[in-house]
Amino acid sequence: LASALLPPRVSPDRRARLLRAAGFRVGAGTSITGPLKITGTRELTELLSIGAECWLGPDVTLEVSDRITVGDRVTIEPGVMLLTSTHELDFPQHRAGKLILSPVSIGNGAWLKARSIILPGVKIGDGAVVEAGAVVNKDVAPNTRVGGMPAMKLEALESP
Repeated sequence: LASALLPPRVSPDRRARLLRAAGFRVGAGTSITGPLKITGTRELTELLSIGAECWLGPDVTLEVSDRITVGDRVTIEPGVMLLTSTHELDFPQHRAGKLILSPVSIGNGAWLKARSIILPGVKIGDGAVVEAGAVVNKDVAPNTRVGGMPAMKLEALESP
């Protein structure tokens, strides 16, 4: 909440320091260039971990009902959503049934492009790239580029 109250021109490292002061695990050298939307149903500071030397753009949504783990050197562009909860399909009068929680993890060096959506339970491998606007509902292998809705493999990328 406090991060969202900061003026838009506050330095990215100051936003990261504010999250650390609030009890979140945010690695050294991480930059947060605009307001984050962090929501969830449980102890947010215990369930969110952002690695070192990451870059998070403005208007990123982190729905932290279950664990979100972001590795080191991850780039998360503006408008990306990481979601950890959904509902079971239920009876016709009210389709959204019982709440289901599933963690999300983003591997080291991954790149999530603008407005991509990572659904509950998905693991993005090290060095993977998720194209802009993609909706990822299945795990992404390391060093793989995916795109589309739902996201599909576009190509294998060079490994380090």
